[in-house]
Amino acid sequence: MRHKWDNITLIGMPASGKSTVGVLLAKRIGYGFVDSDLLIQEKEERLLKEIIASEGLSGFLAIEERVNREIHVKKAVIAPGGSVVYGSLAMEHLKEISTVVYLKISYEELERRLGNVVDRGVALKEGMSLLDLYHERIPLYEKYADVIIDETGKSGGQVVDELRMMIEWS
Repeated sequence: MRHKWDNITLIGMPASGKSTVGVLLAKRIGYGFVDSDLLIQEKEERLLKEIIASEGLSGFLAIEERVNREIHVKKAVIAPGGSVVYGSLAMEHLKEISTVVYLKISYEELERRLGNVVDRGVALKEGMSLLDLYHERIPLYEKYADVIIDETGKSGGQVVDELRMMIEWS
C-alpha cells in the first residue's frame, strides 16, 4: 500500500509555479523531480510548440497522456504540463501513484506571469482566449486535486513551506 506522500504531482495553469515549486520542494524533502514536459520533449525529440504545430492540439494531448501514464517513480515530485487534466487515464494513473496538489492562481496573476503563450507551448484550442482556457480548466483541476493550495499573495518559498508542513504532519 502506498503512503499518501510517496509521490507528489503538482497540477495547475501554466505559470502557476509547478516547476519552480516542484524543484524547491523536491530539494527540501529529499525527493527526485520529474518535469513531464521535458520528458515529452526528450521522447519526441522536439519542443512542445513544435509538437503542437505539427501534430495539432489533439495529437499533442495524446502524446502528453501517454507519457504521463508511463511515469513510474518513487519519492518524486512530478510537474506535468497544465493540459494534463484533459487526459483522464493519465490523471487516474497520477492519482494512483501520488498525492495530487492543485496550485491555484487567479486569472490576473496568470496573465501577469505568463508572457508569450505560444513560446510556452500552451495548449490553446483555435479561437480560445486565455480566460476561456482558465475557466475550462479550473473545474478539472479541482476535480482531480487531493489538496488545493491557493497561491494568492504567497511566494514560491511560502507555498513550499506550506506543502512541507502538510507532508510532515500527515
